[in-house]
Amino acid sequence: MDAFYASAETQKNPEIAGLPIIVGADPKGGKGRGVVAGCSYEARKFGVHSAQPISRAYRLCSQAVYLRPNFPLYEEVSARIMEVLRGFSEKLEPMGLDEAFLDLSEKATDFQEAAKIAKKIKEEIVAQEGLTCSIGVAPNMAIAKIASDYHKPDGLTVVTPDEAVSFLRPLPVSRISGVGKKTAEILEKVGVKTVGELASFPAGRIVELFGRWGIRLWEIANGIDETPVVTSYDIKSISNETTFEEDVADRSIVLETLDKLARDVHSRATQDGFLWRTVGIKLRFEDFTTFTRAKSRNDYTQSLEVVQNSVRSLFSEFEKDPRKIRLVGVRLSNLRRTDLSQETLLAWSKEQ
Repeated sequence: MDAFYASAETQKNPEIAGLPIIVGADPKGGKGRGVVAGCSYEARKFGVHSAQPISRAYRLCSQAVYLRPNFPLYEEVSARIMEVLRGFSEKLEPMGLDEAFLDLSEKATDFQEAAKIAKKIKEEIVAQEGLTCSIGVAPNMAIAKIASDYHKPDGLTVVTPDEAVSFLRPLPVSRISGVGKKTAEILEKVGVKTVGELASFPAGRIVELFGRWGIRLWEIANGIDETPVVTSYDIKSISNETTFEEDVADRSIVLETLDKLARDVHSRATQDGFLWRTVGIKLRFEDFTTFTRAKSRNDYTQSLEVVQNSVRSLFSEFEKDPRKIRLVGVRLSNLRRTDLSQETLLAWSKEQ
């Protein structure tokens, strides 16, 4: 979806259409703490972007319309959009409230037909919700993600298998999901600025720089991604993560971002009809050291408050760590579907 939070707010209140809109923490005259949850394209022209400290956003665009997030509204609109997508393919994997992957391999005979389906999806979302989206059609999930960001807003980019390498080669490495400013700077120091240069760089050297994540980076640069679209029936966990544009020292910004991610995964889980027992977090520090922590319950729940409290509790271990943080994530696991009978749930719990 294009600038989803700001667009949903504009649909609710057309009077603010065309204005720079920033959804997030209260800026408090440039002294606020917290982050930008989302912003309109008009605000982005001033350099504002998601996960940016709200104080910096205010300095860049003090004249913007500042709104606190209305998650019930976003969740409601998101649920309707996901139902639209399910009408085109049952192989749907939501990635947050405003993004999803669809596997069209059983619905389209070739990329031309897949592009026609993508166009119909765009038309139906506009007709039903008055919102635009940008779609990437590609041989795998990694390239489709990059293609979806290629022409925004309201874009449609098709990358066939024969075009994949030539499409990726000239792009800056920052186009790869998860490559933020810090990663780009490290790659630039070794002479890598484009995806093509990353693709031809020795894989072993990339692993030396980034560990196992380096393998994933090198594969994507070479157009390789065997990750399947996972439907709700196959899901073992639901997660989402954010890489900050710049490494963050302010723990209040980190906590607000974690809270946003908690709301996001909670919404996805409840939309797909899941209960869960385990909440986890992921943290990557400025030196690329990565930690995961998790907390499990004896019973299943669908409570947002449980997710938020668990996330805060898990993060408390790292609050006094002096290092800056570059990535955070939230995960729900030990999932069970709510359509199971209570007797089945109780029986299953006793077996564990």
